[in-house]
Amino acid sequence: MPSILSSLCLLGALASAAPTSQQKVTVRASTGYMTGRVNANFSNVQEFLNVPYGVSTAGANRFMPPKAVPLSSDHFDATDYAPACPQYVSAVPAVWNQVIPQYLQYWGNSNLTAGESAKFTNEDCLKLAIWRPANATTASNLPVAMFWTGGGYQTNGILVPGQLPPRWVSRSQSHIVVTINYRMNIMGFPNAAGLYDQNLGLLDMRLALEWVRDNIESFGGDAGRIMVWGQSAGASAVDIHQYAYYDDPIAHSFFAQSGSTIGAGPPQDAGHSNFTFVAKKVGCDFAQDAAKELKCMQKVDYNKIINAMGQYQDSITLVNPKLPRISFSTVADQRIVFSNYTERYLTGRVSKAPMIYSTVANEGGSLAPYPKDPKAGQNQTAANAITINTLCNAAKSSVLRNSIGLPTYRYQYAGNWTNQDPFPWMGAFHSSDLVMLFGAYDSGTGPVVEALEPETSATMEDYLLAFVKDPWNGAQAKGWPLFNTSAPNGGTMLRFGANGKAVQSVDANDVQAVCYGKGAYNPFP
Repeated sequence: MPSILSSLCLLGALASAAPTSQQKVTVRASTGYMTGRVNANFSNVQEFLNVPYGVSTAGANRFMPPKAVPLSSDHFDATDYAPACPQYVSAVPAVWNQVIPQYLQYWGNSNLTAGESAKFTNEDCLKLAIWRPANATTASNLPVAMFWTGGGYQTNGILVPGQLPPRWVSRSQSHIVVTINYRMNIMGFPNAAGLYDQNLGLLDMRLALEWVRDNIESFGGDAGRIMVWGQSAGASAVDIHQYAYYDDPIAHSFFAQSGSTIGAGPPQDAGHSNFTFVAKKVGCDFAQDAAKELKCMQKVDYNKIINAMGQYQDSITLVNPKLPRISFSTVADQRIVFSNYTERYLTGRVSKAPMIYSTVANEGGSLAPYPKDPKAGQNQTAANAITINTLCNAAKSSVLRNSIGLPTYRYQYAGNWTNQDPFPWMGAFHSSDLVMLFGAYDSGTGPVVEALEPETSATMEDYLLAFVKDPWNGAQAKGWPLFNTSAPNGGTMLRFGANGKAVQSVDANDVQAVCYGKGAYNPFP
Protein backbone atom coordinates (compact mmCIF):
# COMPACT_ATOMS: atom_id res chain seq x y z
CA MET A 1 0.00 0.00 0.00
CA PRO A 2 2.69 2.55 -0.93
CA SER A 3 0.27 5.43 -1.61
CA ILE A 4 -1.34 5.20 1.83
CA LEU A 5 1.98 4.83 3.61
CA SER A 6 3.43 7.74 1.69
CA SER A 7 0.52 9.97 2.63
CA LEU A 8 0.88 9.08 6.31
CA CYS A 9 4.62 9.67 6.23
CA LEU A 10 3.96 13.03 4.62
CA LEU A 11 1.45 13.81 7.34
CA GLY A 12 4.08 13.02 9.96
CA ALA A 13 6.60 15.25 8.22
CA LEU A 14 4.12 18.11 8.03
CA ALA A 15 3.22 17.71 11.69
CA SER A 16 6.90 17.97 12.64
CA ALA A 17 7.73 20.91 10.40
CA ALA A 18 8.83 23.98 12.35
CA PRO A 19 6.78 27.08 11.46
CA THR A 20 8.48 30.38 10.71
CA SER A 21 8.48 33.11 13.34
CA GLN A 22 5.86 35.05 11.35
CA GLN A 23 3.44 32.14 11.75
CA LYS A 24 3.52 31.96 15.54
CA VAL A 25 0.97 33.38 17.95
CA THR A 26 0.84 33.25 21.76
CA VAL A 27 -2.18 33.22 24.07
CA ARG A 28 -2.12 33.59 27.86
CA ALA A 29 -4.16 30.88 29.59
CA SER A 30 -4.44 30.26 33.33
CA THR A 31 -2.00 27.36 32.97
CA GLY A 32 0.63 29.26 31.01
CA TYR A 33 1.48 30.94 27.72
CA MET A 34 0.45 28.76 24.75
CA THR A 35 2.28 29.42 21.48
CA GLY A 36 0.49 28.18 18.38
CA ARG A 37 0.75 28.88 14.70
CA VAL A 38 -1.15 30.00 11.63
CA ASN A 39 -2.44 26.99 9.70
CA ALA A 40 -0.29 26.27 6.65
CA ASN A 41 -3.26 26.00 4.28
CA PHE A 42 -5.72 28.50 5.77
CA SER A 43 -4.12 31.78 6.78
CA ASN A 44 -7.29 32.93 8.55
CA VAL A 45 -7.04 30.04 11.04
CA GLN A 46 -4.77 29.75 14.06
CA GLU A 47 -4.06 26.39 15.68
CA PHE A 48 -2.72 25.42 19.09
CA LEU A 49 -1.91 21.74 18.69
CA ASN A 50 -0.34 20.67 21.99
CA VAL A 51 -2.07 22.31 24.94
CA PRO A 52 -1.72 20.38 28.23
CA TYR A 53 -4.83 19.92 30.34
CA GLY A 54 -3.47 17.16 32.62
CA VAL A 55 -0.07 16.18 33.95
CA SER A 56 1.80 13.08 32.82
CA THR A 57 0.06 9.78 33.55
CA ALA A 58 3.33 7.86 33.91
CA GLY A 59 4.72 6.20 37.01
CA ALA A 60 2.60 6.61 40.13
CA ASN A 61 0.00 8.48 38.05
CA ARG A 62 -0.56 5.48 35.78
CA PHE A 63 -4.03 3.95 36.24
CA MET A 64 -4.95 6.92 38.43
CA PRO A 65 -7.55 9.68 37.93
CA PRO A 66 -6.06 12.55 35.92
CA LYS A 67 -4.47 15.50 37.67
CA ALA A 68 -5.03 19.00 36.33
CA VAL A 69 -2.05 21.00 35.13
CA PRO A 70 -1.26 23.69 37.70
CA LEU A 71 -1.80 27.40 37.25
CA SER A 72 1.45 28.85 35.97
CA SER A 73 3.27 31.42 33.89
CA ASP A 74 5.27 28.80 32.01
CA HIS A 75 5.59 28.88 28.24
CA PHE A 76 4.37 25.93 26.15
CA ASP A 77 5.14 25.26 22.49
CA ALA A 78 1.84 24.20 20.94
CA THR A 79 2.98 24.46 17.31
CA ASP A 80 3.35 20.70 16.87
CA TYR A 81 0.97 17.81 17.47
CA ALA A 82 1.25 16.02 20.79
CA PRO A 83 1.91 12.27 20.83
CA ALA A 84 -1.22 10.17 21.26
CA CYS A 85 -1.97 8.19 24.40
CA PRO A 86 -0.59 4.62 24.41
CA GLN A 87 -2.34 2.36 21.90
CA TYR A 88 -1.80 -0.69 19.76
CA VAL A 89 -1.38 -0.96 15.97
CA SER A 90 -3.26 -4.15 15.17
CA ALA A 91 -1.91 -6.67 12.67
CA VAL A 92 -5.46 -7.75 11.76
CA PRO A 93 -6.48 -6.55 8.27
CA ALA A 94 -9.49 -4.24 8.46
CA VAL A 95 -11.16 -1.77 6.18
CA TRP A 96 -9.54 1.02 8.23
CA ASN A 97 -5.93 -0.01 7.71
CA GLN A 98 -6.50 -1.34 4.19
CA VAL A 99 -8.48 1.37 2.40
CA ILE A 100 -9.55 4.30 4.64
CA PRO A 101 -6.54 5.29 6.78
CA GLN A 102 -7.77 8.88 6.98
CA TYR A 103 -9.84 7.76 9.98
CA LEU A 104 -6.81 6.45 11.90
CA GLN A 105 -4.54 8.26 14.33
CA TYR A 106 -1.04 8.83 12.97
CA TRP A 107 0.98 6.11 14.73
CA GLY A 108 4.51 6.63 13.45
CA ASN A 109 5.06 2.92 12.75
CA SER A 110 6.50 1.56 9.53
CA ASN A 111 3.11 0.33 8.38
CA LEU A 112 -0.55 0.25 9.37
CA THR A 113 -0.57 -3.42 10.45
CA ALA A 114 2.60 -3.32 12.52
CA GLY A 115 1.31 -5.57 15.31
CA GLU A 116 3.04 -3.52 17.98
CA SER A 117 2.65 -0.55 20.31
CA ALA A 118 2.25 2.71 18.40
CA LYS A 119 5.48 4.71 18.16
CA PHE A 120 3.95 8.21 18.23
CA THR A 121 2.62 7.83 21.78
CA ASN A 122 3.57 8.91 25.26
CA GLU A 123 2.09 8.73 28.73
CA ASP A 124 2.37 12.51 28.95
CA CYS A 125 -0.52 12.63 26.52
CA LEU A 126 -3.33 14.58 28.21
CA LYS A 127 -3.32 17.34 25.61
CA LEU A 128 -5.89 19.14 23.53
CA ALA A 129 -5.82 21.09 20.27
CA ILE A 130 -7.64 24.34 19.47
CA TRP A 131 -8.51 25.83 16.10
CA ARG A 132 -9.87 29.39 16.01
CA PRO A 133 -10.38 32.24 13.50
CA ALA A 134 -7.19 34.29 13.26
CA ASN A 135 -9.06 37.47 14.17
CA ALA A 136 -10.52 36.04 17.39
CA THR A 137 -10.02 38.08 20.57
CA THR A 138 -11.02 37.68 24.20
CA ALA A 139 -14.13 39.69 23.34
CA SER A 140 -15.24 37.45 20.44
CA ASN A 141 -17.38 35.07 22.56
CA LEU A 142 -17.39 32.40 19.86
CA PRO A 143 -19.27 29.12 20.39
CA VAL A 144 -17.14 26.03 20.86
CA ALA A 145 -17.44 22.55 19.36
CA MET A 146 -15.44 20.19 21.57
CA PHE A 147 -14.83 16.78 19.97
CA TRP A 148 -14.11 13.43 21.66
CA THR A 149 -12.76 10.91 19.16
CA GLY A 150 -14.04 7.40 18.64
CA GLY A 151 -11.99 4.25 18.17
CA GLY A 152 -13.74 1.75 20.42
CA TYR A 153 -11.99 3.19 23.48
CA GLN A 154 -8.91 1.48 22.04
CA THR A 155 -7.21 3.85 19.62
CA ASN A 156 -7.14 7.34 18.02
CA GLY A 157 -6.52 10.86 19.28
CA ILE A 158 -6.01 14.37 17.92
CA LEU A 159 -3.89 13.62 14.84
CA VAL A 160 -6.47 11.89 12.64
CA PRO A 161 -6.46 13.33 9.07
CA GLY A 162 -10.24 13.04 8.69
CA GLN A 163 -10.79 14.86 11.98
CA LEU A 164 -8.81 18.06 11.40
CA PRO A 165 -11.14 21.11 11.17
CA PRO A 166 -9.18 24.04 9.69
CA ARG A 167 -11.29 24.20 6.51
CA TRP A 168 -14.51 24.39 8.56
CA VAL A 169 -13.14 27.08 10.88
CA SER A 170 -11.77 28.99 7.89
CA ARG A 171 -15.12 28.92 6.13
CA SER A 172 -17.27 29.85 9.13
CA GLN A 173 -14.97 32.34 10.90
CA SER A 174 -17.52 32.20 13.71
CA HIS A 175 -16.64 29.26 15.96
CA ILE A 176 -13.82 27.36 17.67
CA VAL A 177 -13.09 23.62 17.48
CA VAL A 178 -11.31 21.68 20.23
CA THR A 179 -10.21 18.04 20.01
CA ILE A 180 -8.49 15.97 22.69
CA ASN A 181 -6.34 12.98 23.56
CA TYR A 182 -7.56 10.73 26.36
CA ARG A 183 -6.38 7.41 27.79
CA MET A 184 -7.71 4.27 26.13
CA ASN A 185 -7.66 0.47 26.32
CA ILE A 186 -6.00 -0.98 29.45
CA MET A 187 -4.39 2.37 30.23
CA GLY A 188 -7.72 4.20 30.35
CA PHE A 189 -10.10 1.44 31.43
CA PRO A 190 -7.97 -1.04 33.41
CA ASN A 191 -10.66 -2.61 35.62
CA ALA A 192 -7.98 -3.59 38.13
CA ALA A 193 -8.78 -5.03 41.54
CA GLY A 194 -6.51 -2.50 43.23
CA LEU A 195 -8.36 0.55 41.88
CA TYR A 196 -11.41 2.54 42.94
CA ASP A 197 -11.73 4.51 39.67
CA GLN A 198 -11.80 2.36 36.54
CA ASN A 199 -13.18 4.77 33.88
CA LEU A 200 -10.05 6.89 33.68
CA GLY A 201 -10.53 7.84 30.04
CA LEU A 202 -13.93 9.34 30.86
CA LEU A 203 -12.38 11.27 33.74
CA ASP A 204 -9.76 12.58 31.29
CA MET A 205 -12.56 13.91 29.08
CA ARG A 206 -14.20 15.66 32.01
CA LEU A 207 -10.91 17.27 33.04
CA ALA A 208 -10.36 18.49 29.47
CA LEU A 209 -13.87 19.98 29.47
CA GLU A 210 -13.15 21.76 32.74
CA TRP A 211 -9.94 23.21 31.25
CA VAL A 212 -11.87 24.48 28.22
CA ARG A 213 -14.52 26.04 30.48
CA ASP A 214 -11.84 27.85 32.47
CA ASN A 215 -9.62 28.95 29.57
CA ILE A 216 -11.47 29.13 26.26
CA GLU A 217 -12.28 32.83 26.70
CA SER A 218 -8.55 33.54 26.34
CA PHE A 219 -8.78 32.03 22.85
CA GLY A 220 -11.94 33.96 21.92
CA GLY A 221 -14.48 31.36 23.01
CA ASP A 222 -17.65 31.52 25.08
CA ALA A 223 -17.53 29.19 28.10
CA GLY A 224 -21.31 29.29 28.22
CA ARG A 225 -21.65 27.88 24.70
CA ILE A 226 -19.69 24.63 24.56
CA MET A 227 -21.14 21.73 22.58
CA VAL A 228 -19.60 18.40 23.62
CA TRP A 229 -19.50 16.16 20.57
CA GLY A 230 -18.26 12.63 20.11
CA GLN A 231 -18.40 9.92 17.48
CA SER A 232 -18.77 6.15 18.01
CA ALA A 233 -17.10 5.41 21.38
CA GLY A 234 -16.75 9.17 21.74
CA ALA A 235 -20.52 9.45 21.25
CA SER A 236 -21.05 6.89 23.97
CA ALA A 237 -18.81 9.00 26.21
CA VAL A 238 -20.85 12.12 25.42
CA ASP A 239 -24.03 10.25 26.29
CA ILE A 240 -22.47 8.96 29.52
CA HIS A 241 -21.45 12.50 30.43
CA GLN A 242 -24.99 13.86 30.27
CA TYR A 243 -26.06 11.30 32.89
CA ALA A 244 -22.97 11.31 35.10
CA TYR A 245 -22.81 15.10 35.38
CA TYR A 246 -26.46 15.96 34.83
CA ASP A 247 -26.39 18.60 37.59
CA ASP A 248 -23.22 20.26 36.22
CA PRO A 249 -22.80 19.30 32.56
CA ILE A 250 -20.68 22.39 31.71
CA ALA A 251 -21.74 21.85 28.10
CA HIS A 252 -24.80 23.73 26.84
CA SER A 253 -25.51 21.03 24.25
CA PHE A 254 -24.51 17.51 23.25
CA PHE A 255 -23.98 15.67 19.96
CA ALA A 256 -23.74 11.86 19.92
CA GLN A 257 -22.65 10.84 16.41
CA SER A 258 -23.20 7.15 15.59
CA GLY A 259 -23.21 6.02 19.18
CA SER A 260 -25.01 6.09 22.52
CA THR A 261 -24.64 4.45 25.90
CA ILE A 262 -28.13 2.91 25.95
CA GLY A 263 -27.88 -0.59 24.57
CA ALA A 264 -24.08 -0.51 24.60
CA GLY A 265 -23.89 -3.19 27.31
CA PRO A 266 -20.28 -2.62 28.41
CA PRO A 267 -18.56 -5.96 29.11
CA GLN A 268 -18.18 -6.60 32.80
CA ASP A 269 -15.25 -8.46 34.34
CA ALA A 270 -16.22 -8.62 37.99
CA GLY A 271 -13.17 -10.67 38.87
CA HIS A 272 -10.74 -8.21 37.22
CA SER A 273 -9.30 -11.20 35.38
CA ASN A 274 -8.41 -9.33 32.18
CA PHE A 275 -6.08 -6.92 33.97
CA THR A 276 -4.51 -9.78 35.91
CA PHE A 277 -4.05 -11.78 32.69
CA VAL A 278 -1.99 -8.96 31.16
CA ALA A 279 -0.18 -8.32 34.44
CA LYS A 280 1.04 -11.93 34.52
CA LYS A 281 2.25 -11.65 30.93
CA VAL A 282 4.52 -8.73 31.85
CA GLY A 283 5.88 -10.28 35.04
CA CYS A 284 3.47 -8.85 37.61
CA ASP A 285 2.12 -12.11 39.01
CA PHE A 286 0.43 -10.91 42.20
CA ALA A 287 -3.14 -12.07 41.59
CA GLN A 288 -3.73 -12.58 45.32
CA ASP A 289 -2.43 -9.13 46.23
CA ALA A 290 -4.15 -6.37 44.27
CA ALA A 291 -1.98 -3.60 45.71
CA LYS A 292 1.28 -5.32 44.72
CA GLU A 293 -0.12 -6.15 41.29
CA LEU A 294 -1.01 -2.51 40.68
CA LYS A 295 2.30 -1.17 41.97
CA CYS A 296 4.19 -3.58 39.74
CA MET A 297 2.12 -2.59 36.69
CA GLN A 298 2.91 1.08 37.34
CA LYS A 299 6.62 0.34 36.90
CA VAL A 300 6.53 -1.73 33.71
CA ASP A 301 7.36 0.00 30.40
CA TYR A 302 3.97 0.90 28.94
CA ASN A 303 4.99 -0.46 25.53
CA LYS A 304 5.42 -3.88 27.12
CA ILE A 305 1.89 -3.68 28.57
CA ILE A 306 0.36 -2.51 25.29
CA ASN A 307 2.14 -5.25 23.32
CA ALA A 308 1.07 -7.95 25.76
CA MET A 309 -2.53 -6.84 25.45
CA GLY A 310 -2.62 -6.17 21.71
CA GLN A 311 -0.60 -9.10 20.45
CA TYR A 312 -2.72 -11.52 22.44
CA GLN A 313 -5.90 -9.92 21.05
CA ASP A 314 -4.47 -10.20 17.54
CA SER A 315 -3.69 -13.88 18.08
CA ILE A 316 -7.37 -14.62 18.70
CA THR A 317 -8.16 -13.53 15.15
CA LEU A 318 -4.96 -14.52 13.38
CA VAL A 319 -3.99 -17.74 15.18
CA ASN A 320 -6.64 -19.34 17.40
CA PRO A 321 -10.21 -18.01 17.64
CA LYS A 322 -10.88 -20.36 20.57
CA LEU A 323 -8.57 -18.43 22.90
CA PRO A 324 -10.35 -16.63 25.77
CA ARG A 325 -11.05 -13.02 24.85
CA ILE A 326 -9.85 -10.03 26.84
CA SER A 327 -11.16 -6.49 26.53
CA PHE A 328 -10.84 -3.12 28.23
CA SER A 329 -13.68 -0.63 28.05
CA THR A 330 -16.10 1.28 30.27
CA VAL A 331 -17.12 -0.28 33.57
CA ALA A 332 -20.54 0.24 35.18
CA ASP A 333 -19.41 1.69 38.50
CA GLN A 334 -22.80 3.37 39.21
CA ARG A 335 -20.97 6.70 39.60
CA ILE A 336 -19.83 7.58 36.08
CA VAL A 337 -21.27 4.67 34.09
CA PHE A 338 -24.65 3.23 35.07
CA SER A 339 -26.39 -0.07 34.48
CA ASN A 340 -29.92 1.34 34.14
CA TYR A 341 -30.34 4.46 32.04
CA THR A 342 -34.11 4.21 31.78
CA GLU A 343 -34.20 4.70 35.55
CA ARG A 344 -32.09 7.86 35.15
CA TYR A 345 -34.83 9.34 32.95
CA LEU A 346 -37.61 8.31 35.31
CA THR A 347 -35.86 10.09 38.18
CA GLY A 348 -34.81 13.13 36.15
CA ARG A 349 -31.09 12.48 36.49
CA VAL A 350 -30.14 13.48 32.98
CA SER A 351 -28.93 16.78 31.58
CA LYS A 352 -31.68 19.07 30.29
CA ALA A 353 -29.47 20.38 27.46
CA PRO A 354 -30.47 19.80 23.80
CA MET A 355 -29.01 16.73 22.11
CA ILE A 356 -28.33 15.45 18.58
CA TYR A 357 -28.34 11.71 17.91
CA SER A 358 -27.15 10.82 14.42
CA THR A 359 -26.48 7.67 12.43
CA VAL A 360 -25.21 6.77 8.97
CA ALA A 361 -27.07 4.62 6.49
CA ASN A 362 -24.58 1.73 6.45
CA GLU A 363 -22.81 1.74 9.82
CA GLY A 364 -21.72 -1.84 9.22
CA GLY A 365 -19.97 -0.91 5.97
CA SER A 366 -16.77 -0.38 7.97
CA LEU A 367 -17.55 -2.37 11.13
CA ALA A 368 -18.54 -5.78 9.77
CA PRO A 369 -15.63 -8.23 9.17
CA TYR A 370 -13.42 -7.18 6.27
CA PRO A 371 -14.09 -9.54 3.33
CA LYS A 372 -11.30 -11.76 2.01
CA ASP A 373 -12.17 -10.52 -1.48
CA PRO A 374 -13.18 -6.84 -1.14
CA LYS A 375 -14.21 -6.63 -4.79
CA ALA A 376 -16.78 -9.37 -4.24
CA GLY A 377 -18.50 -7.40 -1.53
CA GLN A 378 -19.32 -7.73 2.12
CA ASN A 379 -21.77 -9.81 4.14
CA GLN A 380 -24.56 -7.23 4.02
CA THR A 381 -26.68 -9.14 6.50
CA ALA A 382 -23.95 -8.78 9.12
CA ALA A 383 -23.46 -5.13 8.18
CA ASN A 384 -27.20 -4.44 8.49
CA ALA A 385 -27.31 -5.99 11.96
CA ILE A 386 -24.64 -3.54 13.14
CA THR A 387 -26.42 -0.60 11.51
CA ILE A 388 -29.79 -1.53 12.99
CA ASN A 389 -28.31 -1.87 16.47
CA THR A 390 -26.79 1.62 16.35
CA LEU A 391 -29.92 3.10 14.80
CA CYS A 392 -32.34 1.53 17.25
CA ASN A 393 -30.32 2.61 20.27
CA ALA A 394 -30.51 6.17 18.97
CA ALA A 395 -34.26 5.72 18.48
CA LYS A 396 -34.70 4.38 22.02
CA SER A 397 -32.73 7.29 23.45
CA SER A 398 -34.89 9.73 21.50
CA VAL A 399 -38.08 8.15 22.84
CA LEU A 400 -36.82 8.42 26.40
CA ARG A 401 -35.85 12.05 25.92
CA ASN A 402 -39.21 12.84 24.37
CA SER A 403 -40.95 11.24 27.34
CA ILE A 404 -39.66 13.97 29.65
CA GLY A 405 -39.73 16.82 27.15
CA LEU A 406 -36.02 17.13 26.35
CA PRO A 407 -35.18 18.77 22.97
CA THR A 408 -33.69 16.26 20.55
CA TYR A 409 -32.57 16.46 16.91
CA ARG A 410 -31.83 13.57 14.56
CA TYR A 411 -30.10 13.08 11.23
CA GLN A 412 -29.06 10.26 8.92
CA TYR A 413 -26.03 10.61 6.68
CA ALA A 414 -26.29 8.70 3.40
CA GLY A 415 -23.52 10.13 1.20
CA ASN A 416 -21.50 7.78 -0.98
CA TRP A 417 -18.61 9.49 -2.76
CA THR A 418 -16.08 7.91 -5.10
CA ASN A 419 -13.01 9.39 -3.44
CA GLN A 420 -14.11 8.36 0.07
CA ASP A 421 -15.74 4.97 -0.57
CA PRO A 422 -13.25 2.75 -2.43
CA PHE A 423 -15.86 -0.01 -2.78
CA PRO A 424 -19.55 0.61 -3.61
CA TRP A 425 -20.70 -1.80 -0.89
CA MET A 426 -19.27 0.47 1.79
CA GLY A 427 -21.94 3.12 1.24
CA ALA A 428 -22.32 5.67 4.03
CA PHE A 429 -20.11 3.65 6.39
CA HIS A 430 -19.50 4.19 10.10
CA SER A 431 -17.36 7.36 10.48
CA SER A 432 -17.89 8.59 6.93
CA ASP A 433 -19.81 11.68 8.08
CA LEU A 434 -16.82 12.78 10.17
CA VAL A 435 -14.86 14.09 7.19
CA MET A 436 -17.95 15.97 6.02
CA LEU A 437 -18.44 17.82 9.31
CA PHE A 438 -14.74 18.54 9.77
CA GLY A 439 -14.45 19.72 6.17
CA ALA A 440 -11.78 17.08 5.51
CA TYR A 441 -13.61 15.36 2.66
CA ASP A 442 -10.48 15.64 0.49
CA SER A 443 -8.49 13.39 2.89
CA GLY A 444 -9.56 10.26 1.03
CA THR A 445 -7.45 8.24 -1.38
CA GLY A 446 -8.92 9.73 -4.57
CA PRO A 447 -9.73 13.16 -6.03
CA VAL A 448 -12.92 15.03 -5.18
CA VAL A 449 -14.96 14.38 -8.31
CA GLU A 450 -18.54 15.13 -7.32
CA ALA A 451 -19.75 18.71 -7.01
CA LEU A 452 -22.37 17.70 -4.45
CA GLU A 453 -19.70 16.47 -2.04
CA PRO A 454 -18.31 19.82 -0.83
CA GLU A 455 -21.83 21.26 -0.99
CA THR A 456 -23.10 18.51 1.31
CA SER A 457 -20.17 19.05 3.66
CA ALA A 458 -20.86 22.78 3.88
CA THR A 459 -24.58 22.15 4.39
CA MET A 460 -23.94 19.71 7.24
CA GLU A 461 -21.51 22.12 8.86
CA ASP A 462 -24.02 24.96 8.65
CA TYR A 463 -26.79 22.97 10.32
CA LEU A 464 -24.45 21.83 13.06
CA LEU A 465 -23.08 25.33 13.59
CA ALA A 466 -26.62 26.69 13.95
CA PHE A 467 -27.09 24.14 16.74
CA VAL A 468 -23.74 25.01 18.35
CA LYS A 469 -24.55 28.72 18.37
CA ASP A 470 -28.04 28.32 19.80
CA PRO A 471 -29.16 24.73 20.52
CA TRP A 472 -32.59 25.86 21.72
CA ASN A 473 -33.63 27.94 18.73
CA GLY A 474 -30.86 28.10 16.13
CA ALA A 475 -31.33 24.66 14.60
CA GLN A 476 -35.09 25.13 14.23
CA ALA A 477 -34.58 28.55 12.68
CA LYS A 478 -32.27 26.87 10.17
CA GLY A 479 -35.06 24.42 9.28
CA TRP A 480 -34.07 21.45 11.44
CA PRO A 481 -37.24 20.36 13.25
CA LEU A 482 -37.25 19.00 16.78
CA PHE A 483 -37.65 15.24 16.77
CA ASN A 484 -41.05 14.15 18.10
CA THR A 485 -41.47 10.41 18.43
CA SER A 486 -45.21 10.76 19.06
CA ALA A 487 -45.81 12.32 15.64
CA PRO A 488 -47.85 10.23 13.16
CA ASN A 489 -44.81 9.71 10.94
CA GLY A 490 -42.57 8.74 13.86
CA GLY A 491 -40.88 12.12 13.83
CA THR A 492 -38.87 14.04 11.27
CA MET A 493 -35.14 13.89 10.74
CA LEU A 494 -32.70 15.29 8.21
CA ARG A 495 -30.99 13.11 5.63
CA PHE A 496 -27.72 14.35 4.12
CA GLY A 497 -26.08 13.40 0.84
CA ALA A 498 -28.70 11.11 -0.72
CA ASN A 499 -30.65 11.17 -3.99
CA GLY A 500 -28.65 14.02 -5.46
CA LYS A 501 -29.53 16.37 -2.59
CA ALA A 502 -27.30 17.91 0.03
CA VAL A 503 -30.15 17.75 2.57
CA GLN A 504 -33.79 16.69 2.76
CA SER A 505 -36.34 16.07 5.49
CA VAL A 506 -37.57 12.49 5.87
CA ASP A 507 -40.03 10.68 8.07
CA ALA A 508 -38.45 8.64 10.83
CA ASN A 509 -40.46 5.64 9.64
CA ASP A 510 -38.50 5.78 6.39
CA VAL A 511 -35.32 5.23 8.39
CA GLN A 512 -36.07 3.26 11.55
CA ALA A 513 -39.33 1.37 11.06
CA VAL A 514 -37.26 -1.80 11.42
CA CYS A 515 -36.71 -0.85 15.07
CA TYR A 516 -40.42 -1.42 15.64
CA GLY A 517 -40.71 -4.64 13.67
CA LYS A 518 -41.96 -2.98 10.49
CA GLY A 519 -40.33 -3.78 7.17
CA ALA A 520 -36.72 -4.34 6.19
CA TYR A 521 -33.84 -1.91 6.54
CA ASN A 522 -32.45 -0.15 3.46
CA PRO A 523 -28.72 0.70 3.82
CA PHE A 524 -28.59 2.49 0.46
CA PRO A 525 -31.52 4.98 0.47
